[in-house]
Amino acid sequence: MRRTAAAALAGDTRRPGRYPAVVSRLARPLPLVAALAAILVALALRRPVDHDESQYVAAALLSADGWLPYRDYAYLQTPLQPFAFAPLAWAAGGLAWPVLRVANALLGVVVIAAAWRTMREAGVSPRIATAGAGLLAASDILLFSAGTARNDALPAALFALALIPVLRAERGAGTRGGALLAGLLLGAAVAAKISYALPAAAYGLYALVVRRHRPGWVAAGALPAIGLVAWTAAAAPAAFAFGVLTFPAAAPAEYYAAAGRLAKLSVTTKLVDVVKFLALGPAMLALVVVARDRVWAHRLLDILILAGLVAALLPEPTWRQYLLPMLVPLFVRLGLAWQARSPGRGWRIAAVVFACAGLAPSVEAIAMGGTLGEGMAVARAIGDHRAVATLSPQVLGRAPDRRFATGPFYFRSRTLLTAEHERDFQLVSQARLDGLADDPPAFILIGGEGAWSSGDDRLDAALERWAVANGYVPERRIGARFRLYARSRSAGAPSIAAR
Repeated sequence: MRRTAAAALAGDTRRPGRYPAVVSRLARPLPLVAALAAILVALALRRPVDHDESQYVAAALLSADGWLPYRDYAYLQTPLQPFAFAPLAWAAGGLAWPVLRVANALLGVVVIAAAWRTMREAGVSPRIATAGAGLLAASDILLFSAGTARNDALPAALFALALIPVLRAERGAGTRGGALLAGLLLGAAVAAKISYALPAAAYGLYALVVRRHRPGWVAAGALPAIGLVAWTAAAAPAAFAFGVLTFPAAAPAEYYAAAGRLAKLSVTTKLVDVVKFLALGPAMLALVVVARDRVWAHRLLDILILAGLVAALLPEPTWRQYLLPMLVPLFVRLGLAWQARSPGRGWRIAAVVFACAGLAPSVEAIAMGGTLGEGMAVARAIGDHRAVATLSPQVLGRAPDRRFATGPFYFRSRTLLTAEHERDFQLVSQARLDGLADDPPAFILIGGEGAWSSGDDRLDAALERWAVANGYVPERRIGARFRLYARSRSAGAPSIAAR
């Protein structure tokens, strides 16, 4: 029998068609994945500025400069992401903000691809798995999380990848290496965002009961992430406890009380918000289908869905990105339900309607026109200026003054810390702006915190009033929004002026 060139390359003379078939299977989804990546990246570069991005871009830039979270600058989450993204921020330089957005968009692709692979691992057909992954991709919860430089996409990708060996173990095909990998990925997800602790703990307890999941190996895999968290916590225990535990628990109530918006924290508002966020995409449809499915053979996925939902409901208030931990197990469960019972025409129409609802906010964001370019103009104008004080550090393209590492989020606090603790934790609040007088920044940038960036104009106004009262002079305007103030050499020591 004559050998084909492909068979010769594969080193297999008995089955000449084997190598081309493998290549074909691998190459088949590549155009679809590439198209999905292109769409998510384009959306990320087009989405308007969001002030939520400030602290995560700042943390990556500060870590790229060699600073350690908690010990050297305040960070309001578990510590993995600044370390993971620091090399990207260092390599990107002034383009760090858009590069981190692109990285999150690609991590969104990983979430979708991992969900598809998990469905296949669970026994879902390729056609239904592709439909389920497509519906996941049309969820506004995921699209927002993958379109901004926040800390949502990295833990979501780690969690989604962990579900592949988890589902393999659930059907009895797990290995020690798979359990080790699952523990590593789940631990890393928790080290990137604390809201994944509840789903990870739920799986850990499940593994202790269902021993085929090899709980000892799962725990061993989580050790590196535990070590990272423990190391950063040991370097600055009080700052770590404040950033990871105290601030998320106490800051929202203080802020919304001061703003006269305590109704935002009510149970009724929380339930309305959760329903709204789920309905902006097929997640609500998936939840209804799963709730109607009385098959209890998928109890692990049901446990993970419930744990993800509870994790989303615990913070006050609940925002759309908080629902991300439940999304992948939910859509895997949807795939299994539709595999067992093919959806009728009504369900298919409903899926299209909800998918359009999920895409609508992103389409609106594109239609409104991106504001990323305005921020990038700031990075070009700032040039080599270092340690600029600003509530919008994501636009700087370099590390900000470390006291402003959390952007507007600690700055808007009033009573959470004493003056001594603020100094120890490298923080400054609007209530103690005069603390800047001890070590005044050379430059202050105003304009990025406002309604246009989902922020609060009053915060930037307070910082600007302090700058003017303490001898800072306008150095330049940057675009229509931003104003850079420089410390006047003739001003001498700054006065202790009231806001």
